Amino acid sequence: MASSSSFASNSQYRPRWKYVVFLSFRGEDTRKTFMGHLYKGLKNWGIFTFLDDKRMEDGDSIPEELLKAIEVSQFAVVVFSKNFATSRWCLNELVKIMECNKQENGQTVIPIFYDVDPSHVRNQSGDFAKAFAKYELKYKGDAEGMQKVQRWRTALTAAANLKGRDIRGRNESEEIQQIVDQISSKLCKSGYSLSSLQDVVGIKAHLKKLKSLLQVEINDVRMVGIWGIGGVGKTTIARAIFDALSYRFKAACFLADVKENAKGNQLHSLQNILLSELLRKKHDYVYNKLDGKCMIPERLCSMKVLIVLDDIDHIDHLEYLAGDLRWFGDGSRVVITTRNRQLIENDDAIYEVSTLLDGEAMLLFNQHAFKNKIPYERFKMMSLEVVSHAKGLPLALKVWGSLLHRKDVTQWRRIVDKIKEKSTSEIVEKLKISYDGLEPEEQMMFLDMACFFRGYLKIHVRRILDSYNI
Repeated sequence: MASSSSFASNSQYRPRWKYVVFLSFRGEDTRKTFMGHLYKGLKNWGIFTFLDDKRMEDGDSIPEELLKAIEVSQFAVVVFSKNFATSRWCLNELVKIMECNKQENGQTVIPIFYDVDPSHVRNQSGDFAKAFAKYELKYKGDAEGMQKVQRWRTALTAAANLKGRDIRGRNESEEIQQIVDQISSKLCKSGYSLSSLQDVVGIKAHLKKLKSLLQVEINDVRMVGIWGIGGVGKTTIARAIFDALSYRFKAACFLADVKENAKGNQLHSLQNILLSELLRKKHDYVYNKLDGKCMIPERLCSMKVLIVLDDIDHIDHLEYLAGDLRWFGDGSRVVITTRNRQLIENDDAIYEVSTLLDGEAMLLFNQHAFKNKIPYERFKMMSLEVVSHAKGLPLALKVWGSLLHRKDVTQWRRIVDKIKEKSTSEIVEKLKISYDGLEPEEQMMFLDMACFFRGYLKIHVRRILDSYNI
């Protein structure tokens, strides 16, 4: 019976693979030692792994289930041991793995040399020579049998020529962790390359600027705040940078909707999620936020981690989730998204997200209204009206574009007029969150400015307010 570990969170971006890893090994050599530990390590990191834990390695015939599992696995980890070549099952399994690898469909083969010299596998010498001497004697005079032996030799040579790991005489637990890290790193890279976020309008420019602030190549610990009004795309940008960089860290966690999820004095629940994600073990570590404030630095102070705290609006959110940069190991990065600039202490670590330029705004609107980069000619003028009214706000462009999708000209005219008269409730509620987060005195100031400066250019209003240090 086959076993599989829990599904990796980024798997949604890799629909053609059923499994992340297929494990190939000689059961009598490594099942209860190295292979068992490797499977557990992969499982603890959430890497979906196929392990045939009841394999019967006698004979030539491999069950169809295993052949299919090899085809739908993104990685094949082959553990070579001294008795590997004595099993025709293992050799046939390897032939299938190398056939899939040769098809260049994106599958990666990782050879592990457990207690055998790589040259013995490559050249079928040493213990492998003894096994093949028996095969050649067994199939002597049998043309079909000798062809099969040659396929085994070819597969062994090809596998041994791939970049692998010779772990003889090394610390087994450390080697297993490096194998897991290698696979995890490649998963994150491929996850981002296939992610739909890479096609978000303007995302490349945002990522370039954020990377220059994060400077992940430097081994210090730093925090960067993504700041902007509601609906401007802060969470999308944070998610994209998380997907792009998480493979470079020992562990990573994206805590979404912190403000909403922290309601009802539930900060300790967020602390448990943070610890569970970063320690790769789901558990109720703490039952109150004060204990969590102590445990986070205790458990994470030596780990290089990437943490995103999405939508924080209160100092408590920072104090109890990332209260001090010394909580985390060298090279760690903390990214926060917020509407409250005052929560970010270091001005150099602020990335202000501005609204879209006209060209980008039109492109985003077209994607949602027409599922195309260019608007239909009969809707062109009305599209310009909507984009102009949106003032470059991504949320408005998405909502209104989706609202107008597949509508006829008459419906368009009616909806556009309604938009100009009164914005949709979803957008108003999103923007109102920023207003609700202000102190009473600040709300009064905001309303005064909205009344007195109506119709003024933003640059002129800023100059007036700056002169009063507002």
